[in-house]
Amino acid sequence: MPSVLSDARAPRRARRAARARSAVLAEAGGDARSAAATDAVRHARTHSGAKPGARRRTRSGTQARTRPRTANRAASFALNASILAALLAASSAPTPLYPLYQDRWGLSALAVTVVFSAYALALLLALLTTGALSDHLGRRPVLAGALTVAAASMVLLATADGAVSLTIARVLQGLATGAATSAAGAALLDLENPRRPGRSALTNSVTPAAGMAAGVLVSTLLVRYAPTPTVTVYALPAAVFLAQAIGVAFMTETAHRHAGALRSLRPRPSVPATVRRTLPAAGAAVATVWSLGGFYSSLGPALVRLVAPDAPQAARGMVFFTLSATAALTVWALWRRAPRATLTGGGLAVLPAAALTLTGLYGAGLPAVYGGAALAGIAFGAVSQGAMRMLLASLAERDRAATLAAYYILSYLSMSLPAIAAGAATQRYGLGATAHAYAIGAAVLALAALATLNAARRRTTDAVTSH
Repeated sequence: MPSVLSDARAPRRARRAARARSAVLAEAGGDARSAAATDAVRHARTHSGAKPGARRRTRSGTQARTRPRTANRAASFALNASILAALLAASSAPTPLYPLYQDRWGLSALAVTVVFSAYALALLLALLTTGALSDHLGRRPVLAGALTVAAASMVLLATADGAVSLTIARVLQGLATGAATSAAGAALLDLENPRRPGRSALTNSVTPAAGMAAGVLVSTLLVRYAPTPTVTVYALPAAVFLAQAIGVAFMTETAHRHAGALRSLRPRPSVPATVRRTLPAAGAAVATVWSLGGFYSSLGPALVRLVAPDAPQAARGMVFFTLSATAALTVWALWRRAPRATLTGGGLAVLPAAALTLTGLYGAGLPAVYGGAALAGIAFGAVSQGAMRMLLASLAERDRAATLAAYYILSYLSMSLPAIAAGAATQRYGLGATAHAYAIGAAVLALAALATLNAARRRTTDAVTSH
C-alpha cells in the first residue's frame, strides 16, 4: 500500500514542481522586462537631458499652473459680468434725475426724450461698427478703451449745464457702452465653462436688465439722500469704470489679434435666409416691449408726477426700477421654457400692462402705474429672451453676428424713435393724451405680434404634417 500511494502521489508532485518552475521563470521574465524598461527610460532621460524625478515635477507643475489658470478664468468671467452690469446701471442712472433737470433747466418732455434717445442711437451705432472689433484687436484693449471713455462720459454728465451738453455726454456714453458690451458679451461666451453649459448665455441675458434695475435703485437713493445728486450719481460709476479698466489688464485674453480691424468697422447689417421667416414673427413683439421700455425710461417719472403730484421724488424713478427688476427675474425664471411659448406669453402680458397703466389716470393712482410697469417688465423679459433663443436656434456660427445685429437694430430703434415721438406729442397734446395713444398703440402692436406668431406656428405645423 505505501508503494502504491507513493506512485499515486508522484504525478501530483511533478505537476506542482512544474508550476513552481513556471512561476519562477515568469517572475524572472517579469523582472527582466522591468529591468529592461527601466534601462530604456534611463537611457532616454540621459540622452534627452531629463533628470530623475522630472516627470513628477512636470505633473505637479502642470497641476499648479492649471489651478491659477482656472481661477483666472473664473475671475475674468466675473469681471466681464460686472462690466455689463455697471455699464447698464450707468445707462439707467439718469432716469430719476430727469425731473430735476426739467425743474432746473426748464427742459421740455421732447428734450428729455431726445437726451434719452441719443444714448440708444449712439449705442446702436457702436454695436454696428465696433461689434467685431475685439475679434481683431483682442478683448482687453477694446474693453480698457471703452471703459475709459465711459468714465469720461460720467465726468461730462456730472458737469453738464444744459440739454446740449447732456446730449453730448449721453452720445459718448452710448458709444462706450456699445463697444464694451459687445466685447464683454463675447468674452463671456469665450469663457464658457464646459461643466456649466448655458451659463454665459444666461449671464448675457440677465445681467443687462439686472444692471438697469440696480442703476435706477442706487440713483434714486442718491437723489433722496446724497448731497449734489447730479454729481454723486455719476461719480460712483466713474470710479467703478476706472477700477474695471485696471482689472481688465489682468484678465484672461480670449481673442488673438489679427488683421481686418478697420474693415470690421464698416457695418454690414443683413438677415440670414434661415431666420427671414422667424424674424418678422418675433419682430413685432420685440418692437412692442422695447418701445414700452423706452417710454417708462424717459417719460415714466413724468407719468408718476402726473398721476400723483404729491408723491415723493423717489417714487418717480422707481417706476423704471420696477420694470427692469421684473424683466430680469422673468428672464431667469423662464430661461428653460420653450422660446415660442415664452414669446407668446410676453406678448399677451402687454395687453393688461397697457390697460392697468391707463387706469392710473382715472383714479387708480400709483398702484396701477406700478402694476402696469411690473407687467411691462414681465412682457419685456419674456419677449426678449424668447425672441433671442428662437432667432439663434439652429443657426450656423457664421450667421449669429448678423442675426444679433438685426435684432439690436430693431430693438434700439423701437426704444428710441417712439420715445422721441412721445416727447413731441407730450409737448403738443399733453402727457395724458400721449399716454393713451402710446398704450393703445402698444396693445395693437401686441395683437399684431400674436397674430403673426400664430400664423407662423400654423405654417410650421402644416409643414411638419405634410412631411
